[in-house]
Amino acid sequence: MKRVSLLWKILFSTSLALTLLFGAMAWIGQNQFVRIASQSLEEEVRASFQAYESLWRARAQELASVSLVLSRMSDIRAAFSTRDAATIRDTAGEVWDKIARRDALFLVTDPNGVVLAAVGGPPGGELREIAAVKEASPGFPRQATGFIVQNGQLYQIVVTPVYVAGGSGRALLNVLVAGVIVDVDLVRDLKQATGGSDFQFLSQGKVIASTLTPGAATEDFAHFVTPLLDVQGQPVGELRILRSFDAARKRISSLRTTIVGLWAIGLLAGLLLTYFFARRLLQPVQALDLAAAEIAKGNYDVAVPITSEDEIGRLTRTFNSMCASVRSAREELIHNERISTISRLSTSIVHDLRNPLASIYGGSEMLVDDDLSPVQVKRLATNIYKASRRMQELLQELSDAGVDRPHVRELCSLREIIQAAGELVAPAAAKFKVDVTIDVPEDIEVPLDRSPMERVFQNLLSNAIEAMPEGGWLRIRAERTAAEITVYVEDNGPGIPASIAPSLFKPFVTAGKKNGLGLGLALSRETALDHGGNLWADPDMKRGARFVLRLPSQDAGPRL
Repeated sequence: MKRVSLLWKILFSTSLALTLLFGAMAWIGQNQFVRIASQSLEEEVRASFQAYESLWRARAQELASVSLVLSRMSDIRAAFSTRDAATIRDTAGEVWDKIARRDALFLVTDPNGVVLAAVGGPPGGELREIAAVKEASPGFPRQATGFIVQNGQLYQIVVTPVYVAGGSGRALLNVLVAGVIVDVDLVRDLKQATGGSDFQFLSQGKVIASTLTPGAATEDFAHFVTPLLDVQGQPVGELRILRSFDAARKRISSLRTTIVGLWAIGLLAGLLLTYFFARRLLQPVQALDLAAAEIAKGNYDVAVPITSEDEIGRLTRTFNSMCASVRSAREELIHNERISTISRLSTSIVHDLRNPLASIYGGSEMLVDDDLSPVQVKRLATNIYKASRRMQELLQELSDAGVDRPHVRELCSLREIIQAAGELVAPAAAKFKVDVTIDVPEDIEVPLDRSPMERVFQNLLSNAIEAMPEGGWLRIRAERTAAEITVYVEDNGPGIPASIAPSLFKPFVTAGKKNGLGLGLALSRETALDHGGNLWADPDMKRGARFVLRLPSQDAGPRL
């Protein structure tokens, strides 16, 4: 992620945030929908129970009303009084067929529940005795309603007593039992009447009638369970009203598909909008990035256009101000550095020209004021000539500085060049009581630029002498091999300060000299490099300093 651009980081963060937010909202919405669907199913199940109860009550009332009418009919009482089963069946059946439902059950029993005649429903032989009659007898003459289980069948019945007038009052003659069998046809009618709810009638743990296929699982259904009570109010089974979750599950699946589609569309639209707006917002940042890269290359003239007044606009304005400040400070630094360089160079030129001018001035003054012998005049003229030639060489080197011009080298005696440099520093050595020893064989000859190389040794010797104001010794020795010549300039002074040792040969690095500019060693090393050699300080010296100058021998020639 560290190398990913800011734009893609914003897009990644936005897509992640949108996904998490939409996922959370979808989860909440789906749970809410499931909760509402569950509540809706439960309400439908309750509504189905109310519809079932109304329908069931209406049927019970119908049976009760028919039974009550029959119990009060004189023809029925007269037939019941004969105690003849055929007469009772024929009379009751004739009246029952006219006023009752064809699928209803009608039984005539004695006060003990023994079936005397059966009309409708299963044949009379199949129902021999109705125990519910005895159970309902304590409540006579009121009618009793409830459920019974006979021969594995479930019935809803209405028990109606039939009385006759006697000498001592009314006497129980027979009992009418009207009912409806609970079977598949009944539960199908209930399902149609309740708008598609499923029904299961159970007794003793067994399914008596159901609209579901046998063995069907009921875990994915909303349930409503109510007990089935007999004529005494005791449960003989239960009714389960069920509503399938299939429709709700299909709606949830459709909702999920819709949510995924909306998520994809929303995510794509969000990414496109984010990309568009983030790209516009990041344009000033990209401009700042490019401007910073230009500044890193050294181009301080860049300026970023200000396109807004927000935080990025203020940052751009600050950046432009910073660039202007850096540019101004850089120009001022360059200006001051140029002035300082000119000042140092002029001081160095004055310092280098002072000694030749002093020689010319002193010699000329002696020629003018004193009456000298020809030998003295010749010696003074020779000194004036050398001094003027020295000045001419210095001026020529100054004009050649920074210009790549070929140097004409001549075969020189190394000892003569070192001795010439020693003569120039001899007064300073005598002043500071420094013993200078030159241990260089006279037969060592090297192709050199005489004047620059004399100044190299002059710088090395003068630096060593100035470093020993209390006196000491200074030794110059040389070693020769087939390929190169090595010159050692060593002393017993305080050595090179540790603070300037790493940058000793860089320009303007100096320490311990009143008028030092720090150019001598830098220029000396450049001269050695121009001759194909090198100049360095020996880091292993524990006491004093040792400078090593390596030059190619006459046979090897200069190194490039």
